[in-house]
This record gives sequence, C-alpha cells and structure tokens, in this order.
Amino acid sequence: LLEFFDLDESIDDIGGLEGLKTWISERAEAFSADAQSRGISNPKGVLLAGVQGCGKSLSAKAIARLLGFPLVRMDLSTLLESTRGSSEQNLREVLHTMETIAPSVLWLEEIDKAFAGFDAEATTDATIARIVGRFLTWLQEHTSPVFVVATANNVSRLPPELLRRGRFDELFFVDLPNFYERKSIFEIH
Repeated sequence: LLEFFDLDESIDDIGGLEGLKTWISERAEAFSADAQSRGISNPKGVLLAGVQGCGKSLSAKAIARLLGFPLVRMDLSTLLESTRGSSEQNLREVLHTMETIAPSVLWLEEIDKAFAGFDAEATTDATIARIVGRFLTWLQEHTSPVFVVATANNVSRLPPELLRRGRFDELFFVDLPNFYERKSIFEIH
C-alpha cells in the first residue's frame, strides 16, 4: 500500500516554481524544535495541480528532501479490495503507519484520478464514500508531523471538500514553464 522513495532530488533540481520553493522553505521552519516549543502547529500539506510533465512529482521528492523526512507514496487505488470493510481498514493502517513513522511526507500522486467523479451527494459506492470521508477528516484533523503532498492534473475532477481550506495549507498551479523558467531548467540539465 505504501512505497518508500530515495531522496535524490533537491529544491535546486527544480527550474522555476519560485513561489513554491519559497513557500516550502518558509514552512520547513515550522517543523523545527524552536517552532514546536513556541506552539506553532505543523503544516498540513500542499496540493500541486497543473499540466502533466511540469515538475509536480519532482517537487514532491524535493519537498521531502528539504524537510529531511522520508517520502512515502500511497496509491489510493491499491486500497480498494472486494471484501467488505477491507478498503477502509487499509486506509486506517496506512494513516496509522504514516503517523507512526512521522515526521514524514505522504505523497498522493494523481489524486484527481483516484477521486474522479466522486460526488458525496450522488455516490452509490458506499466504500468510496467512506474512504473519501475518512481521508478528508484525517487531512483536516491530524496533528502528527505528516506533511501531505498531493498532485493532480485536473482539479475540476476533485471533490470540492478536498479543496476547502484546512485540508491543505496551500494550492499551487504548476503551468508550462515560461522563457525564464525554461532557461533555468536548461541550466540545471
């Protein structure tokens, strides 16, 4: 259900996305012992949405390295099983594991595909409804130092509840690089 990643990429490997790099560098301080002693709460996470192939996955890896936390990817589709209650149990185990190994980064890649077409009002799939509900509650209420990085190509396919403030600290649009960002990317490579 979970896949650990080596942290070979750094923030310096990302060309452009200066707003994201500045934002995450500032948020990294909130995980320090000094911030904890002052009662500053842990950042919840970030949703990176935008064009395919423009650096969202690379950014997730670089964020984990900057924070100095292990990076763990969860594929929401692997949670689903045919036995009643197993899917929900899988999610509980994943979230418990993430809190146990915290501080950590939980990477949810292409979350728009996992939640595609979910509509809390019209869904007939009770399992999906329970998984989405439990996950949204956990995103809102967890206090452990688990930083969530979710990537999506199409935010219009996400449930509006996921985009509400409090689930993620920030949402960044990752677009095709402009001239200056392309120049930076070429210099890196």
